[in-house]
Amino acid sequence: MPTIHAFGVPAAGKPLAPLTIERREPGPHDVVIEILYCGVCHSDIHQARDEWGGGIFPMVPGHEIVGRVVRVGSAVSKFTAGNLVGVGCLVDSCRTCAPCKAGLEQFCENGWSGTYNGTEMDRKTPTYGGYSTQIVVDEAFTLRVPDGLDPAGAAPLLCAGITTYSPLRQMGCKAGDRVGVVGLGGLGHMAVKLAVAMGAEVTVLSTSRAKEADARRLGAHHFALTTGDGAFEKLRGKLDMIVDTVSAPHDYNAYLGLLRARGAMTLVGAPPSAMPVSPFALIMGGRRLVGSLIGGLPETQEMLDHCAKHGIVSDIEVIKIQQINEAYERVLKSDVRYRFVIDVASLRG
Repeated sequence: MPTIHAFGVPAAGKPLAPLTIERREPGPHDVVIEILYCGVCHSDIHQARDEWGGGIFPMVPGHEIVGRVVRVGSAVSKFTAGNLVGVGCLVDSCRTCAPCKAGLEQFCENGWSGTYNGTEMDRKTPTYGGYSTQIVVDEAFTLRVPDGLDPAGAAPLLCAGITTYSPLRQMGCKAGDRVGVVGLGGLGHMAVKLAVAMGAEVTVLSTSRAKEADARRLGAHHFALTTGDGAFEKLRGKLDMIVDTVSAPHDYNAYLGLLRARGAMTLVGAPPSAMPVSPFALIMGGRRLVGSLIGGLPETQEMLDHCAKHGIVSDIEVIKIQQINEAYERVLKSDVRYRFVIDVASLRG
């Protein structure tokens, strides 16, 4: 089995450091990908520190991967050597349940294989992520990165991009819709760009006045300071849909009040504890409160093609792998605009 250079954590809470891992020998349907860039997701920090429990160590994080195909299996038909490709949050699923057959692999009824901190579908072999020089993935779970997309800026699209694209598509976002985006971070800034490209009139809802200039630079038409007087009263009943990206506790009922009748609010942020929701915030107006995960393989490819058409990538700060521990601390302080991306060349020496 090939030995690969990587960066990871030997045990929960330990600093990330160099290590070596073994990748499987490629099978007939596998592609071997030389990783060029890997985005840093907040969930990488949670999992490296085992804050969600169930961590598998040693752990190599990273599920926002862009690289070049360097080798293909004998039965591969979608890719050839030299293709620019991406790998997101999952690398396999059962492929036989109803969600998988519908292209909704993220809801696999038999449990999908995470790109890292998981196992292959044999439930034994650990998976390792993109903080590494190479990865082997079945072609069915490999995505084509369209020409014209900056590879570094495209990396976060494989998580932050699809996490915000999917709810906008499921809510039917279209030209003329009034969309609210709660929070302007790694997810929120992508939601703004994507909704604007769909033709929506976008309002950023933030607790920080310092985010207003960025919100407008990213294309938002309006900015509302939710800690200011009268923001919720002025916007009451004015929005068709809301994408809520905030993972800190906040009042869902207040934001539901901003929706028109039969409007929808989708949660992609996950506060650490249960948030109370008044039934009347939903009943009065027939409003909907739903959650969204990532997207399946077809929708993720659709998102990448949409981004290429509209010139959308994430706003990033490129770092060397040796800066990753510092980057984690900066993410926790919200000191990044808006996503760190590792230049994996720094891992090759």
